Amino acid sequence: MRATAFSVGEPAPWFYCRTQLRERFCFDTVAGRYVVISFLGSAADPASIKVLEGVRAHRQRFDDDQVCFFGVSVDPEDEKLKRVKDSIPGMRFIWDFDRSVSALYDTLQLDGSIRPMTYVLDPALRVMAIVPIEEPVDNHVPSLMRFLDRLPALAPQHVATPHAPVLVVPRIFEPALCKALINYYDERGGEESGFMVERSGKTVQVADHSHKQRRDCMIEDKALSKACSLRITNRLVPEIHKAFQFNATRMERYLVACYNSEEGGHFRPHRDNTTKGTAHRRFAISLFLNSGEYEGGFLHFPEFGKVLYSAPVGGAVVFSCSLLHEATPVTKGRRYMFLPFLYDEAAGVIREENLPFLES
Repeated sequence: MRATAFSVGEPAPWFYCRTQLRERFCFDTVAGRYVVISFLGSAADPASIKVLEGVRAHRQRFDDDQVCFFGVSVDPEDEKLKRVKDSIPGMRFIWDFDRSVSALYDTLQLDGSIRPMTYVLDPALRVMAIVPIEEPVDNHVPSLMRFLDRLPALAPQHVATPHAPVLVVPRIFEPALCKALINYYDERGGEESGFMVERSGKTVQVADHSHKQRRDCMIEDKALSKACSLRITNRLVPEIHKAFQFNATRMERYLVACYNSEEGGHFRPHRDNTTKGTAHRRFAISLFLNSGEYEGGFLHFPEFGKVLYSAPVGGAVVFSCSLLHEATPVTKGRRYMFLPFLYDEAAGVIREENLPFLES
């Protein structure tokens, strides 16, 4: 299944549309399952006919529980075709006769024609793959099915247990970027990382290995910093706004951290905004660069029980800087992290006002 770099990892656009059963269908209400959305142009096109035949041959896959399918048509004549009918659960068609949805998904070409395309979205309606419908068309649906086969099954409904108010978002950085950040750290090495405290009215950095053992490397490469910034802005900031109604506009520090088991890497419970020099921080990001290559090294929020948090490679755990949290000891290997803070314009004013309290 070939996926392009364009928009992968980003939120898919929401829209209202007309379907066979609803005059005004709210697309974002389908979240909670994997979504396949195919922009077919006209269902009378030979390529579209083959795609629809292939999808119907795998009809059992589209059950609305794990996966659902949407076919997008711009041809008013398709409403008359028997093969272009909703089949609930799992299969629906969108009437995009004004081409507005097609334009949102970048399938509308300058001449008004449609570039046939299939998107796969995750349960949070973030783009997982974008695959053109092109020759040989016969390969399109089998490739799609293989991609769906590799996706983890969604857990059944269950009663929630106490947990921290954190957001876990996969696929913020692609594996290649994670590897580039680790290589950058390894080539330059890390410096001992302290933590901020208040002393005599000043915010100062101190070191105490019983409280924190970590080494950090600031990213000075502009291209690498820009790559990180773009992905945080396009892939993570919209999820933070959706979950917490917070519009992050600024990011503090481009830093790769390493918790090394040979040094007893850890960070005891702390909060990230308890000094004048850190009071502007609103949300912390713990972005995991090499999950699965070490043991231990979880995030823990003591105020909310014993639950331990992590994320897959390139995934992030986002939480309020006012929450008590710790990085549990890494017991084997090295845990590499990208660790910025987010804040907004109002917090930026606070940061400027508190600069005199930072020890120079």
